[in-house]
This record gives sequence, structure tokens and C-alpha cells, in this order.
Amino acid sequence: MKAWQITSDGIDALQLADREVAAPGAGEVRVRIEASAINYRDLMTVKHAAARGIPLPRIPNSDGAGTVTAVGAGVSTVSVGDRVASCFFQDWIDGACSPEAMASALGGALDGVLAEEVVLKASGVVPVPAHLSTLEAATLPCAALTAWNALVEVGRLKAGDTVLLLGTGGVSIFALQFATAMGARVILTSSSDEKLARAKAMGAAETVNYRATPEWQKAVLDLTGGRGVDVTVEVGGPGTLARSVDATRVAGRIALIGVLTGGTIDPTAIMRKSMTVQGVYVGSRRMFLEMNKALSVHAIKPVVDHTVPFAEAKAAYQAMEAAGHFGKIVIAG
Repeated sequence: MKAWQITSDGIDALQLADREVAAPGAGEVRVRIEASAINYRDLMTVKHAAARGIPLPRIPNSDGAGTVTAVGAGVSTVSVGDRVASCFFQDWIDGACSPEAMASALGGALDGVLAEEVVLKASGVVPVPAHLSTLEAATLPCAALTAWNALVEVGRLKAGDTVLLLGTGGVSIFALQFATAMGARVILTSSSDEKLARAKAMGAAETVNYRATPEWQKAVLDLTGGRGVDVTVEVGGPGTLARSVDATRVAGRIALIGVLTGGTIDPTAIMRKSMTVQGVYVGSRRMFLEMNKALSVHAIKPVVDHTVPFAEAKAAYQAMEAAGHFGKIVIAG
């Protein structure tokens, strides 16, 4: 079967190679991958594999969905013909994250899913919600689950809360969909008026152009009567965290996800405001199953910016690097 491999740092170093199709062992399933969505983490892995200590060659990407083609001994929860999506962490079933779970991340510690077929643990896949296409389901394992974890597990979001979202990448757009479905008020930032208009059409109550308003945290405070938001999904990192702290209420909660911007962090304001800042690294299989229930109940469909053919996978990483997308970029098999 064909698989894309990281052979050295850089998008241009990705190589399409022939790999053996393994038979699933005990407790494993083989999946024909029909679509694979990419995340910023995948781009950084491809560009900086050496710095991340990634063994080479390595198949990239954590997010894939497809059809089960074979099952190993002892597998009773998955059958041939089932549509499934990969779990980002193959060994995080429930409970708190652990070093063992982190060592089971697809497309990093383990080979990923940018291949025609892959072998995964039976406990490392989940059923695809019936209302979603397989291509749509490929967007769920990382960005959607990260947004769900940030809002539900960390943010303890409830109806009537106000949520601050930064940008219009995959995590933020999923968070917009989840938050509005849960009856929360969303304030979203972007540097593009066109993207802000799209976010408003999807249910964002207010938007702020951070290029036109560099002190965007003041605009958020104005929109909340000086109180600040209840929950912030922080995808920018050190370069935006101080503004997010200012924009979040006393005893509010910040889910810290991204590291898109550089800078330093001063913890003083966090302490003075009695805030909770929690790092979020995707989520467990239990969270994934619960999120899928919510997706089904509310008939939520992922926002796919565009698709790229499997043979042209490099173009997907180039599009991610250009950062012009709204929602998810998917490589279709």
C-alpha cells in the first residue's frame, strides 16, 4: 500500500512510499483510510521532525477515518465494514492524561494515518456518527476533541456563559459550533472581516478584528460590561495569553491549547484573578464517544475548507502553512 513518509525536515521532504500492509494482531483492526485531516501539529511535525525527536521515516497525521477491512483475535467491538475514526492517543481510554498515553500519539510517537491502510488498536478507534460522511469524520480526532475538552471538561461550560475564541482554525470553529449548540454566547477574534462575517453567520454573537483593534482584550471587556468572559479557548500561546487573561473574568477558566505565537508568560495576573489555566492536549476515547453523541444530537457537521487528493498531500501542508483556511483541510484518499 502507499503511504506518505517524513524522511527529513520540511514539506518538500515528504515522500510517497510503498509499505507492507500488516495483518492486525490480537486486539487490533486494519482500516482502509478514506480521508485524513491535518492539524497545525502535523505541519510542525513535518517541518521540524528532528527537533521533536521523531524517528524516521515516520507516517504523519493523527486524524483519519475509513472502513475496517480486517480484525485481529479477540476483537468483538468492531466488525469488518464498520466506519471508524482514529483516536489521537491510542492508549488514553479515560481518566487523566499520562506519560503512557502521550507516548501513543499517532503521527508522532507512533506512525500516523496518512496511508492507504493502517493497523490500529480496536480501542484506538471510535464509530463514525451516522450523519457524517467519512471525510467529515476525519476532522474529529484532534481539533474537534480538543475543542470539546476545552469547553466541556476544562471549561465546564453551561448555557448562558460567554466564551472567547481566537481565530478561525479547526479548534476555534469546532468550539464555536459546540458553544452555540450549548446555549453559550461566543465572542470570536480574527484578522479577516470576511472570516468574522462567516463566524457571525454560524452563530458568533460578537466579533473583533484584532488587526484593526490591536488591544482586542479591551474590546472583549467592553462587550462583557467590564466583567470578562467565563471561558477562553486560547490557541495563540504566549503571545496572546496575557490579553486572554485580561479578557477573562475573575475566577474564569482558560483552556491553553496553541503555541502559535512566541513570548513570555507573567503569572501575576493569573494569580490576582484567581483564574484556572489548564493545558489541553486533545482528549481521551471516553471524551471522543461523548462528543460524538453531542454531534449526533445537534446534527453538527464539521466545516471543511477544502480537500486535497491523496497523491497531492503536500499541498495540504502548504495550505495549512499559508493560514488562509476557515475550518479544516482534508486529504481525501
